[in-house]
Amino acid sequence: MAFQKITEQNSLHENLDKKSIHDLLSEMNEEDMKVPLAVSKALPQIEELVGKIVERMKRGGRIFYLGAGTSGRLGVLDASEIPPTFGMPSSLVVGLIAGGDHALRNPVENAEDDMERGWQELIEHNINQNDTVIGIAASGTTPYVIGALRNARANGILTASISCNPDSPIAQEAEIKIEVVVGPEFVTGSTRLKSGTAQKLVLNMITTVTMIKLGRVKGNKMVNMQLTNKKLVDRGTRMIVDELGLDYEQAKNILLIHGSVKKAVDAFRQQK
Repeated sequence: MAFQKITEQNSLHENLDKKSIHDLLSEMNEEDMKVPLAVSKALPQIEELVGKIVERMKRGGRIFYLGAGTSGRLGVLDASEIPPTFGMPSSLVVGLIAGGDHALRNPVENAEDDMERGWQELIEHNINQNDTVIGIAASGTTPYVIGALRNARANGILTASISCNPDSPIAQEAEIKIEVVVGPEFVTGSTRLKSGTAQKLVLNMITTVTMIKLGRVKGNKMVNMQLTNKKLVDRGTRMIVDELGLDYEQAKNILLIHGSVKKAVDAFRQQK
């Protein structure tokens, strides 16, 4: 199948500037409903990737996301949520964006066109064969991502791609190809919309299921979350109340002493 840049095709909705707010919102919602269906078609590839990531992370491996623009920002976002949600070090899931941290808020001219920079950044992080490199690009054509995947794969590192076009250039460089084809965007070419939503769903799946399989969730609870605000302290306290049958204040006290639900529960049970 020849490469088709579906992400750049004309919107299925005409004359947006002449429509009412109600119609615009309804039609956007209609388009958004297509995203989970597209993601479901990629579940076999996501499952394969997560299985291999878990094996590698048990040996001390890490996940590296690379992307530019919206794709890069989504990778950085997902990586940044792992420490507070699962209590893991920030070094285990790393988001790299073309143009560096400045590009999180501002466009950086030509940064994504550098074919060598992504791999250079991975080398700076001492990339090794226990690690996994995941390239994210809605179009599937970002040179920054292509170069990083090509070099990583050549060095025996597990590679995966997440794109929204079939048979894209980044997919050709990746061992595991995750293609979530959501169709033309509501605003022609604006891949921050459906494509961005699809990428976020896939990233959610990759890290959440990985963390569950690494033992960072008990039942359906975030027992290793960081206690960074009153809401999370309250949530953790209620988890301990449910788990151990303690009163609220006693549960809160041992939570604050030990710093996480899991540590508090384990310590309490060891004393019994």
